[in-house]
Amino acid sequence: MALYLIGDVQGCDDALGRLLESIAFSPSRDRLILLGDLVNRGPRSLAVLRRVVTLGGAASCLLGNHDLHLLAVSQGVRKPGRGDTVADILAAPDRAALLDWLRHCPMALVEHGILMVHAGVLPQWSADQTLQLAREVEAVLRGADWPAFLHQMYGNQPAAWHDGLQGAARLRVIVNALTRLRFCTPEGRMDFDTKTFEPGSAPPGYWPWFDVPGRRTAGDVVAFGHWSTLGWLERPDLISLDTGCVWGGALSAARIGPGAHERELIQVRCAQAQVPGAQA
Repeated sequence: MALYLIGDVQGCDDALGRLLESIAFSPSRDRLILLGDLVNRGPRSLAVLRRVVTLGGAASCLLGNHDLHLLAVSQGVRKPGRGDTVADILAAPDRAALLDWLRHCPMALVEHGILMVHAGVLPQWSADQTLQLAREVEAVLRGADWPAFLHQMYGNQPAAWHDGLQGAARLRVIVNALTRLRFCTPEGRMDFDTKTFEPGSAPPGYWPWFDVPGRRTAGDVVAFGHWSTLGWLERPDLISLDTGCVWGGALSAARIGPGAHERELIQVRCAQAQVPGAQA
């Protein structure tokens, strides 16, 4: 069995199909984990969802910020944005089943000794704590009152984690870290404005979350997506897999195994041009 990790698809079904063909993915033999943002910005979000759902237990998808946005739009919590491309899902006859499948997706996973999240992990969190906190959000999303949670999910405050957080504020910090994090301070205060990754791009006092001194997951391997301007980054403790498919880049898969440090990069180019008016 081979384990494949795939970065942000964002509605680029053609590229996903070609990537699965290039790795000769077999649901009866292989395991696939998509690192979030299955939908939005690209042209065929509905086709992507249907493709992944049909893979059954051979595939898992983490929830990314665009996936949560789709759930929020479906419940009237958010209005569709100018660059959104999820109308086909919302009008589909199987809409209810697809949205139900999506809200049951995990926020974080560990397989093959790799901690997987969509965006990042705060420096105070260990791998075990990250999974425990992810489960708190998952339980609410999978419960009967999940639309009410979506009304409380959005906002940049609190900007930092502390163990005494409770209720909506606690869940909001967890969601923001796992689905939006790029830069933070050593104390775990998050910045949500800076998206570029280049020397000097971090706000004063902030670091890329994976370079923060003393990060508790420094001894773990973490795989993530979300940061298209960072692109492919591989080092012993990291695998970054958002290579900007929807922006005209590539869709990337990492073949893992049998050990967490044995990796092979497979890519297909994406013909999808940037959606006018959209942002990464």
